[in-house]
Amino acid sequence: MAPTFWRRVSQDLRRSVITPARTPRVGAWPSTGIHAAWIGHSTVLLSIDGFTILTDPVFSRRIGLSIGPVTLGFKRLVAPALPLSEIAAPDLILLSHAHMDHFDLPTLRRLENPHSVVITAANTSDLLGSRRYGAKPRYAAVKELRWNETAQVGPASVRAFEVRHWGARMRSDTYRGYNGYLIEAGRYRVVFGGDTAFTDSFRQVRSSRPVDLALMPIGAYDPWIAAHCTPEQALAMANHAGAESVLPVHHRTFQLSREPDGEPLERLLSAAGSDERRICVRDFGGEFHL
Repeated sequence: MAPTFWRRVSQDLRRSVITPARTPRVGAWPSTGIHAAWIGHSTVLLSIDGFTILTDPVFSRRIGLSIGPVTLGFKRLVAPALPLSEIAAPDLILLSHAHMDHFDLPTLRRLENPHSVVITAANTSDLLGSRRYGAKPRYAAVKELRWNETAQVGPASVRAFEVRHWGARMRSDTYRGYNGYLIEAGRYRVVFGGDTAFTDSFRQVRSSRPVDLALMPIGAYDPWIAAHCTPEQALAMANHAGAESVLPVHHRTFQLSREPDGEPLERLLSAAGSDERRICVRDFGGEFHL
């Protein structure tokens, strides 16, 4: 992998980062219902009856290992659809696992504030270092969840469930966890699939109540199929969960694999067929409202 990595870094130096054509109008969102905007990669801003959640926030220009002010790693293809400076402190920051394209320390340091609570996978909170989160007395600053454990943050109940991935950040720290999440708040249910290969685990979140929205990863499957699902598999897992709408994530933001940038979304829409309206967001800055 080393020659490929350095070749990619060299190529990244010569190209610019594309600015998204669309900016979500999050300031206009009402305080009732579900509202979501795809910021890029696995970063989604959610509002459920006014309670705000930010998933796997990555706003850095590069992801990778930070050495002082320099980050050694891959450069974004497309800038975030909304600058972090224009996002109010979220009530909940939801982290699926410790990989650098999901657990971006420079972004997380910028997000530190007494209003936000963090839910993360088992054995990952040490990476955050600081505990300047959740100063409200009834909240713990950072909550680690193992599979099938639940935490309550404000009106939201968050349950971690098993996915098929891996959690090591630096190869040797294989003890770190990795999660998918079911969020239940009021009458709404949302699934955040995190990062996963195909698994039957999404069946366990199905109930008599539908999942209103599923955030599902659809990219980086070629050649990493052992850890990442195909678009068709992502749709199948959303169906297993009973999801009515699907918001695809984990594609087109970083070049992490070999498939063409546009292929994951094309394959997802093709798999949805005549029901492609369920694929509710298709571009950076796209919004979902229910």
